[in-house]
Amino acid sequence: MRRDLPCDVRTDLASALLGAPAQEGDETGELRLRTVWISDLHLGTPGCQAGALLDFLRRVECETLYLVGDIIDGWQLRRQWFWPQQHNDVVQKLLRKVRKGTRVVFVPGNHDEFARRYLGHSFGGIEVLAEVIHTTADGRRLWVTHGDHFDGVIQCAKWLAYLGDWAYTRALALNHWLNSARARLGLPYWSLSRYLKLKVKRAVAYVDDFEAAVAREARARGLDGVVCGHIHHAELREIEGILYANDGDWVESLTALAEHPDGHLEILDWSASLQARRAAEPSALITT
Repeated sequence: MRRDLPCDVRTDLASALLGAPAQEGDETGELRLRTVWISDLHLGTPGCQAGALLDFLRRVECETLYLVGDIIDGWQLRRQWFWPQQHNDVVQKLLRKVRKGTRVVFVPGNHDEFARRYLGHSFGGIEVLAEVIHTTADGRRLWVTHGDHFDGVIQCAKWLAYLGDWAYTRALALNHWLNSARARLGLPYWSLSRYLKLKVKRAVAYVDDFEAAVAREARARGLDGVVCGHIHHAELREIEGILYANDGDWVESLTALAEHPDGHLEILDWSASLQARRAAEPSALITT
């Protein structure tokens, strides 16, 4: 069963994305990379940390930027319209990067599966592709896919995925309240859902099974590795000789995968960067 956005919601979304003037911003480009992968932004949800994401996009310059799925949360927008100005600013910042010469490729995920009907098209210079083979500077061939096709819940029991999404949204609301209290006490950000993923045995087993399945498919395709998102858990490791890279998310982790000019890959933890800058300049707070 497809869960497409209703016509009126798609119209509202198009108006939000295209109706506002482009924001030129104040990009610093202080971190220059060959390639960046980000996913699971979940624009259109209260959990999206758009302020931190804008800070990242202003400070990072790259030749190619991959948007590895769940960029716009069609599931949430179907339930209730939520599109604050900062979310529009993120889209405008991505379009500005295209105008400045960055290649931006959007690989839709399950939450923005409505975009899969536009595969092969380009919107504002942003290419929409089902999957991509990326060749690193040192010659490795990496398969870029969101990863939802390797999620048994998504493929075999979609109603359970929607129920889980509802529960996850409630957990994020609780997490927001908890971290507001922690901020007042001067404590760093802490993710309840991320903690549960790493501690609950069944959740850990699910992550392990997902990673192994994606790596096996990359091997079957004769590739050196895979870059994906979907499970909101950043990781960079080898699985039976295949490089597995997950760029994480911008709801809980604030992470991205980066390729340096020599082909070296690294997980960027932007929450750590924000905390370091806040400690150095307490007045320079970034709204998330």
